[in-house]
Amino acid sequence: MVGDAMDRGGAERPQELGEGSRGDDGGLPPAVQARTAASSGLAQPGELVEAAREFAQAAKSRATRRAYAADLRDFDAWCRGQGRAALPAEPATVALYVTHLARSGAAAATIQRRLAAISQVHQLAGHVPPPTADWEVRQVVQGIRRRLGTAPAQKEAVLTPTLRRLVATCDPSTRAGARDRALLLIGFGAALRRSELVALDFEDITETDEGLRVRIRRSKTDPEGSGAEVGIVRGQHPDIDPVRALRTWRELGAITSGPLFHPVTRADTVREGRLSDQAVALIVRRAAERAGLPAPEAFAGHSLRSGCATQAAMEGAPERAIMRQGRWRSTATVRRYIHSGGLWQENASAWLGL
Repeated sequence: MVGDAMDRGGAERPQELGEGSRGDDGGLPPAVQARTAASSGLAQPGELVEAAREFAQAAKSRATRRAYAADLRDFDAWCRGQGRAALPAEPATVALYVTHLARSGAAAATIQRRLAAISQVHQLAGHVPPPTADWEVRQVVQGIRRRLGTAPAQKEAVLTPTLRRLVATCDPSTRAGARDRALLLIGFGAALRRSELVALDFEDITETDEGLRVRIRRSKTDPEGSGAEVGIVRGQHPDIDPVRALRTWRELGAITSGPLFHPVTRADTVREGRLSDQAVALIVRRAAERAGLPAPEAFAGHSLRSGCATQAAMEGAPERAIMRQGRWRSTATVRRYIHSGGLWQENASAWLGL
């Protein structure tokens, strides 16, 4: 459900979507009989949907479910516009589609994800091998990857000095400001994904003598819900102490059970329901704009998680400690942050006598 929340000061506030704002089908259009498409010739409006719905049911991630549904809608629409069958699609159709995406400015990662969605929906519909496995398609994709490069676009990491500037723009005497301060500091301190941040309940965070004990019930790398715990040490600086920020938000927001982070209206009233993961990105970017940071659009929810790893690396934290805090399974992933954060530590050029 889209709220009418507004910024303090009267400007329109970015939409703060509740957890239940989208249906469990990830926003798919009305279902049709996709499995009959093989005998229908040209693609029909929404003909991929039924198989896509099956795929959505099997998806482990809500975000992946929404992304794949959108990818399949785009492919379906393109096929209809070209007078081509979408299911089953000919390899030449898929090759032309990815070429269209590349020429339209799509990133290599976006193209790869759409190919994955097309592959999955064909396999679910019984079309094996899928057209994405064809030699012609693979050659085109390889050429696109070489031309575009495969490095993912990275959001700007929020380091501690930047975090202090972001938090300073949030008025702790208001519910919206108190919520945003707590959200920024907990997201940063625990290296949380935005989906993990908004999934927190009141009962998931316990204050201890050392700081905050945070229970993460489920995550992208833990879809089975085994759960994990991380700690956030008590802050040394009152203005960016996660413990104080959380305490203030709980008191002002009258949060005593259920979702920890709620939408807040223009009138500074706490709404029922859970803050959406999209709202986290808006909160970070809005704070960056207020702080006068250059290119505020470069900041998003992931900036808190990457910033935690990068700042820790800059301060000399062991790799194992960073991996444990962010629950990274791949050393290659976390080392991308460590490389960025430790660029000037033990830098070989310092021995060159320049």
